[in-house]
Amino acid sequence: MSDGMKKIQFVRLILLTFLTLAIIQDSIACSGYKITVGNKTIFASNEDAWRVTPHIWFEKGIGNVQFGAAFTGSRDDGENGYAPQSGMNEMGLAFERLVSYYPTQESFANRKTISNPTKYLKDILHTCKTVEEVKEYISKYDHSYFIEDIFIYVDKSGKYLIVEPYTLTIGNEPTYVISNFCPSITSAQNANKLERYRNGVSFLKNGIDTTLEFCTALSDTMHVCRKKIGDGTLLTSIWDLNNGIVNLYFYHNYKTTVRFNLKEELEKGDHIIAIQTLFPHNAEFEKLRNYMTPKNSTFIGVFIVAFAGLFLFTSIFFLIQFFRKKEKKKYPYIQLLIFPVGLILFYYMVVLSGRINVFYFPAPYKDPTNVFVSLTSYIPFLLLFLIIPFCVINFKLFKEKSWSVFAKGLFTFNNLVYIVLIGLFVYWRFYNIFS
Repeated sequence: MSDGMKKIQFVRLILLTFLTLAIIQDSIACSGYKITVGNKTIFASNEDAWRVTPHIWFEKGIGNVQFGAAFTGSRDDGENGYAPQSGMNEMGLAFERLVSYYPTQESFANRKTISNPTKYLKDILHTCKTVEEVKEYISKYDHSYFIEDIFIYVDKSGKYLIVEPYTLTIGNEPTYVISNFCPSITSAQNANKLERYRNGVSFLKNGIDTTLEFCTALSDTMHVCRKKIGDGTLLTSIWDLNNGIVNLYFYHNYKTTVRFNLKEELEKGDHIIAIQTLFPHNAEFEKLRNYMTPKNSTFIGVFIVAFAGLFLFTSIFFLIQFFRKKEKKKYPYIQLLIFPVGLILFYYMVVLSGRINVFYFPAPYKDPTNVFVSLTSYIPFLLLFLIIPFCVINFKLFKEKSWSVFAKGLFTFNNLVYIVLIGLFVYWRFYNIFS
């Protein structure tokens, strides 16, 4: 490869890494750390998510070659159960999964395919004792399957394995802090742009300890609590790898903890527990749980998709109407205006039902990688500006016969939908530009 090509690839890598860090600061964000002092290793995980179904579950080993393990997670993976976000087995091996970014490269050739990621992640804890064994296990698979994830595995010796989509790295430093970036392609300067990561590194500069009090304070300083509705760190788990104990903290409240002894829980057999049932009532969590969006409400989700179809149909219909009839009719340019408005709203419904959770961030939302998504933040204001003149014209049309009955009915129905959307936009605080 020529020097010129290497420079171009380097610039692209730095740019993409910067954009990824910018996105992650405004999306799902997790963090973790490990501390080893003497013969004791602590590993901790902060799961930051908008899901409201955090669970901890325990699975016994099968036969003489499998180890029992505890897992935490909040994403339902259908018949596979909940997808593990973190966990620990009875040999003192723990892990955490974090969202990250790595530019796509060629997949590994002649390796096993990961067809069931949930089972794959569980099997690692059920079959491995050390990070060296984990590395050997993962090396048999095309782990670039997890192109949007980074993993950390820690064993009770204090060694850790960083699993990126294309690299596996073992380390043995006394402390290690991790967040939503791949260390092999991220400079220290860019990593420090993540506040939770920066806070963790700074905290550990004042000394290290493995007491629960110290680790709780460290997890606290790395937690996330966003301004709009108080969402952020859903679950904190602090794993004592040498003693097989985990302490849980629910929804960034570090005053109350619940402790589990892995050995004792495995003796009870396989079982699963909803985290919120273990803790006192949390008003902030209830606020999140009752906050409805197209992502967590099937009713709203179906209507948003239906609205998208309506706006696309309306847009095409009124464009045809504008050019089809030659006779003079009132408000012809309203029909022409509905065409771009319908297309804009169609695209906005796609954004609202897509992967970007614009509902949780202050308006106007900014997407560093997509200017069109950023511009959709102003569509609620466009609709607010149009609704009064549209309703006035709609009222006048009922007294005239300039438009067909179907055209008037469709226009009326669209105006009713606009009013419903404005109500939803108020509920989601899309008009609160100071939030």
